Amino acid sequence: MSGRPFWKDKSLSEMSTDEWESLCDRCGKCCVLKIEDADTGEVHYTDVACKLLHCGTASCTNYPHRKRFVPDCITLSPDNLDSLPWMPQTCAYRVLHEGGELAAWHPLVSGDPDSPRRAGISVAGRVCTEESVPLTDLIDHITTW
Repeated sequence: MSGRPFWKDKSLSEMSTDEWESLCDRCGKCCVLKIEDADTGEVHYTDVACKLLHCGTASCTNYPHRKRFVPDCITLSPDNLDSLPWMPQTCAYRVLHEGGELAAWHPLVSGDPDSPRRAGISVAGRVCTEESVPLTDLIDHITTW
């Protein structure tokens, strides 16, 4: 054992399920609806969350069974990160995949599960549910996180 954090000693594909899951900072950015510009391919984030995201905490309300209720929910893996360019720049999976370091606000670094919210990274309290916004109005909810 090197005494270093596991994410510095292991590749994403070497991590256990628990280690992999602990990389998620629970910001909720991957769970907001996105709009892709058909002409440019540019992806725009909205302040409209998946119906399973608790808007106040940015936590999935049914994580173990989410694909049953939201079939197009993406299950992240080391193998699909290259094909998900819309993943937030702050996402630990993306950061580590691209060779970066976890931010000081990341719970694995700070030791505080609430540090992403306090750092302004989380969508908690800043989104509404997709069930409250007509699809035709989604463009009015484009935002920058």
